[in-house]
Amino acid sequence: MEADVIVLGAGIVGLSTAIHLARRGKSVALVDRRGAGEETSYGNAGLIQREGVYPYGFPHDFGALFRYALNNTIDAHYHFSALPSLVPFLARYWWNSGFTRHQHIARLYAPLIENSISEHSDLITASGADHLIRKDGWMKVFRSEAERDAAYADADKLSADFGVNHQKLSTAELQTAEPAIRASLTGGLRWTDPWSILDPESLNKAYLAYFQSLGGRLVGGDAATIEQVMSGPGWRIATPDGPLTGREVVVALGPWADSVTRKLGYRFPLAVKRGYHMHYGTRDNATLNNWVLDAERGYFLAPMQRGIRLTTGAEFAKRDAPKTPVQLERAEKVARDFFPLGDRRDEEPWMGARPCTPDMMPLIGKAPRHDGLWFAFGHAHHGMTLGPVTGRALAEAMLGEKTVVDLAPYRPSRFVA
Repeated sequence: MEADVIVLGAGIVGLSTAIHLARRGKSVALVDRRGAGEETSYGNAGLIQREGVYPYGFPHDFGALFRYALNNTIDAHYHFSALPSLVPFLARYWWNSGFTRHQHIARLYAPLIENSISEHSDLITASGADHLIRKDGWMKVFRSEAERDAAYADADKLSADFGVNHQKLSTAELQTAEPAIRASLTGGLRWTDPWSILDPESLNKAYLAYFQSLGGRLVGGDAATIEQVMSGPGWRIATPDGPLTGREVVVALGPWADSVTRKLGYRFPLAVKRGYHMHYGTRDNATLNNWVLDAERGYFLAPMQRGIRLTTGAEFAKRDAPKTPVQLERAEKVARDFFPLGDRRDEEPWMGARPCTPDMMPLIGKAPRHDGLWFAFGHAHHGMTLGPVTGRALAEAMLGEKTVVDLAPYRPSRFVA
């Protein structure tokens, strides 16, 4: 089997890259050990976050650090056994989260976010997936006036600096929008630009079908078997149907990227933030009308096709450590007082791993030491949001076209000595 390009990883980033390459006339083999969008892209809050200009930083105020150190919150949890290996990453992550540095990173990150809706819109229309999308934003709700006022100030600054639109909601307006919410709230904030996804898995499947309609192939295989061919088309990978060769390779493996990059001599500072979700029914004929973040408790409720999806914050652990869904248990207790959740609909909690870099920006571009090798991973919380714009920009770079965004800030060589 041969292809012009082998794309390793069929999550949203790999799928989007494969689509844009196929659109440009390349024969593309999309390789995954599972199906399309069945790992990290399967479980998320289902948002295309146009407002997410500031990557999630590490807190610098003492109160938050002390709270997280107690290791009993919903929005953050850590494994003690993982801390020795995580400390170097967390130290760099903390430094980059300082005010001045974080402001600078946001400026570099903004072009990707600014194109997130338009690039998804292109693929949504092409794949006939409009029925999976809502275009009315999402809401943060607040329990205290101090948290509300701080969020309002941040939203005003974001609007002024980056043109992101929002609405401030009074308690009465919240009650009208979400009459089933039972918590005592001081107000809310609706980000009006983002889109939401009623079923992320189905969206991935729609994108896959569109890719296949362009002549692309989904191939089972183990990315770790990749090797450079010194005489021939360039790269080779083992599959159940025999070797697959290609002139170029894209590594879009998310948290598993190191299965290839380390083999090829790269030591990128990639860590993971694990997260969990569970679907629920409702009680008392209650309806959740919006995607809602309980801002001061750190969990998210999303009214999806499979039920109300409850998602947790970040768990700092080794990627392949057993599940420890303690954050989900904590969140469920709070969420049941917040909204009349019914029975669980999943047999067990879903867990995924978000691939993170210490400067909070992805790696997108040519490998520094190999011809025909390209990287697209490290999108942290915004993989679903940034998959299509990443895929387009990388395909353009591979073909020598002008890229929709300048890829220089995300170049992999920034981590290579």
